Amino acid sequence: MALDGAFLRHLKREIEETAAGARVDKIYQPNREEILLMLRTRDGAFRLLLSARADSARIHFTRHAPENPKEPPMLCMLLRKKLSGARLAGIRQPQLERLLFLDFDTVNELGDAVRLTVAMEVMGRYSNIILIDGDGAIVDALRRVDAGMTSGRLVLPGLPYRLPPPQDKLCLLSSGRDEILARLRAIPGDMELSKALLSALQGVSPVVCRELAFLTGHGKEMTLRAMTPEQWDRLAFFLERVSGTVGDVSGAPWIARASDGKPLDFSFLRIGQYGSAAIVRQEESFSALLDDFYEERDRIARMKVRSQDLLRVLTNASDRLSRKINAQRAELEQCAKRDILRIYGDLINANLYRLEKGWSSAVLENFYEEGQPNITITLDPTLSPAQNAQKYYKEYRKQRTAEEILTVQIQRAEHELAYLDTVFEELSRAADERDLNEIREELAGEGYLRVQRGTKRRSAVQGPMQFESSDGFRILVGRNNSQNDLLTLRQAGKNDLWFHTKNIPGSHVVLFTQGREATPVGIAQAALLAATYSRGRESSNVAVDYTLVRNVSKPQGAKPGMVIYVKNKTVFAEPSREAAEKMRAK
Repeated sequence: MALDGAFLRHLKREIEETAAGARVDKIYQPNREEILLMLRTRDGAFRLLLSARADSARIHFTRHAPENPKEPPMLCMLLRKKLSGARLAGIRQPQLERLLFLDFDTVNELGDAVRLTVAMEVMGRYSNIILIDGDGAIVDALRRVDAGMTSGRLVLPGLPYRLPPPQDKLCLLSSGRDEILARLRAIPGDMELSKALLSALQGVSPVVCRELAFLTGHGKEMTLRAMTPEQWDRLAFFLERVSGTVGDVSGAPWIARASDGKPLDFSFLRIGQYGSAAIVRQEESFSALLDDFYEERDRIARMKVRSQDLLRVLTNASDRLSRKINAQRAELEQCAKRDILRIYGDLINANLYRLEKGWSSAVLENFYEEGQPNITITLDPTLSPAQNAQKYYKEYRKQRTAEEILTVQIQRAEHELAYLDTVFEELSRAADERDLNEIREELAGEGYLRVQRGTKRRSAVQGPMQFESSDGFRILVGRNNSQNDLLTLRQAGKNDLWFHTKNIPGSHVVLFTQGREATPVGIAQAALLAATYSRGRESSNVAVDYTLVRNVSKPQGAKPGMVIYVKNKTVFAEPSREAAEKMRAK
């Protein structure tokens, strides 16, 4: 991971400079893996996020305020009891370990001054947040580790806190370049230089090791045994430079993004290894860098946890409909062969004089097909020939009726499946608990969720998202199907422009013309919003249909958000969350 011990050292300095002596004002636990400390200084208030999430463990200041549960978890209540009003006395880091100790001075229940420590362990799936008392004993931890989980380091209340077991690696703060080079030369085999650096150095991430190898080989990949004396000298030079950067904490927050804006990597060094395949930019602070890098991923993870009940309902309903449609299509395929039943009845009637009751089959000439051989027809020996003919006619009429009913039922089920697909899409874009509640209300109104007796369904409290094009057109974007209906069928005027991604679930977008003629810029930016707030938001080119609102209608009995439209034109747009945010109305 890119958040290595060296990067953490820079974060430590940033937190110290910003919040040294800060008082703990409030403590929140937005979910089971994150703690949020509200720190207050004379210069203002700061949110310090401690995350033990396996794929994004970190500590930094954040601009975002995650939603909190109605009932605080037990650890959150313990931290409030122990740390509320405490002052941040200092931050410690053992060499370049991915570990920070936050020391707080406070008073206990007896009024005695005590020091408590919060250990933030940034170690992938072993990440943890641990509260330690003044005697070095564990008060509690975000993740308790007992003997049933490991035979090594235990993390339980009352036990003494022990540092994670050290790795056999050299620290840039205490090892010189000659020692590091000797360790590299002693590695057996012919290993790639970046991997060798990763195995030999403490507290540096793969991106730093790859950068060192990139600088050493002028962009060429190399192995230890293939390195020339000149390249060893270059490696020594860059090792010394990185050691100096880490030692005096003089690095800067650099982030590399792909051409579509997706973050690739970050470091305290400028990243050159991606060449023209990435855009490298320096951020204003290390905390701002991490905030931007992880926020969208964490928001999706948090919403996924909170929307488990909705996902379960939608998945079950979709699976049930898919099985139903497949069974009905198989039955419909059988109905397509019904004409042979009518032919059997006709052939039996045409040959009544030749047939007798008690026969189990008859070989008759098929006069419907010229040149066809005789056909064998199965008969019921308990019925007369005329009754056998009527039996085939009855089965023919039954399958013809079934075909008509099945065609309608399959069409309805496919429409319902398409509707559930739109709910899946709006669920993937839900930003907070209010969005989830509106989706719950929608599903309850359609009968997918039960409304508890005695509870009142809460009306939607959020309106559509508001944007403004660069040439002054107001643009509204629905957050969910209920808002899509309200926006398109109630709020929009007949001469406004309506946008929706072509054959892809997404939001309804309306460009309000207010009597003006829509400009190419306004149309292009409204199409961009339609593409961004749709399932095609990860694509590079999305087809978007648009037409006058007067050409959009809702079929009778259609599900929320489901409309039909005519006289449309199609444009192509490249989704961009960054461009959409720039258009958001202030």
